[in-house]
This record gives sequence, C-alpha cells and structure tokens, in this order.
Amino acid sequence: MAEYLVYLVEDEENLSEVLKAYLEKEGWTVKVFNDGDAARDAIMDKPHLWILDIMLPGTDGYQLLKAVKEETDTPVIFISARDQDLDRVLGLEMGSDDYLAKPFLPQELIIRAKKLLNRVYGVSTQEQKKIELNQYTIDPVGRTVVDEEAEGEQLVDLTTKEMDLILLLTGEVGKAFSREKIIEHVWGENYFGSERAVDDVVRRVRKKMPRVHLETLYGYGYRILSS
Repeated sequence: MAEYLVYLVEDEENLSEVLKAYLEKEGWTVKVFNDGDAARDAIMDKPHLWILDIMLPGTDGYQLLKAVKEETDTPVIFISARDQDLDRVLGLEMGSDDYLAKPFLPQELIIRAKKLLNRVYGVSTQEQKKIELNQYTIDPVGRTVVDEEAEGEQLVDLTTKEMDLILLLTGEVGKAFSREKIIEHVWGENYFGSERAVDDVVRRVRKKMPRVHLETLYGYGYRILSS
C-alpha cells in the first residue's frame, strides 16, 4: 500500500472529519485545514495530493488552487457545492486535475483520489525501469529526466503533465497515441476542454527535450521514435 500525504482543505468540520477518516483508511497521512490562509502557508510542504473546497474563509479555493499550481505540480481535486458546471470549467482551466460536486459519497472521493494518485505516482514493475533515450535518462519512479549531455547532468524541469506525457510515450517507443488517449492518460477522463492542450504540452516538451524525436501524426496524435 502506497503511503501518500494528502492535504484536505474543508471548512465544514463534520465533513472534513468524515473525509479524513475515509482517506486514512487507505493508509494515507491526512492533514486538515479549515481555512485557506493556513493551507496557503503549507503549499511548499509539497504533499502528494490537495483536496480543495472552493468556499473557504480567507483565501478561497480558486486563489489557493492558483497558488498551489504556481509553486508546485502537486495534483489537486476541487470540490464545490456551488454552480457545478461553472466551477468545474473554471477549476479545470486553472489547473485542477479532477472535480467533485457536493453532495458526494466519501467512497467516490476515495476512488477519484486513488485513480489520480496512481496516474501521477503509481507505476507498474515494467515501468519502474529507467529509460535511456537520446542521452536523456528518464526515471518513472522518481519522475525525473536527466540530460546526460548537459554540464553536470542537469535535471530537465518538467511539469506534471509534461512528465505524464513523456512517461506515456516513452513507455512504448514507436507506438502512436491518439490525442484522445493522451488526454485520458494525462488529464483524466473528466477533462473538459480542447485537444489543443495536448499540442501545447507537446510543444513545451520539444523545447525542453530537443533531442527527443517526438513525431506528429497529423489528424491523429503523437509518438516518440527511438532515434
């Protein structure tokens, strides 16, 4: 069982106690914040997952989400009892990785959290092997990419979604992935937005890892070639 650190930001104390109990049953360490200001001060603790309510005293969920994403690549689940469609769209546009509308069953949050944590951190035995590609060393477990040609073997600074894309495409070099498949893997099944987001991430990866042959399959998607 993976040990994760989860930060839960929820001002309804009864709800936060229930959710904390369910999250801890999974073997995760959970810290609860009842206001946005206290949570904001803890951003650089870099937990494995944030679960944020939108309506909070002090710093609200939108402001907190923006601050988290500006400082870290930690995945975020947004929860709200307000206008579901509006909050969902705004939250996803601002970088949240999933969204739950109140009321919801605690088990649903656990399922969403597990899926997100596994997508971001979980790797199979096969995927745990380091990948050597065009003088880059890709470590799926540590989620790092080292540029072996750079002086001092520098780390390549990738965002969560850039790393997810690299791990997907290098996991099966030469295999073509559709934009739909990339979105499902990198953004999740609940993504609401344009497929252009894939092209944006690909463009950033190409700039940061110029020796990787990331091929465009027009009208379909992308693949990485071995040379």
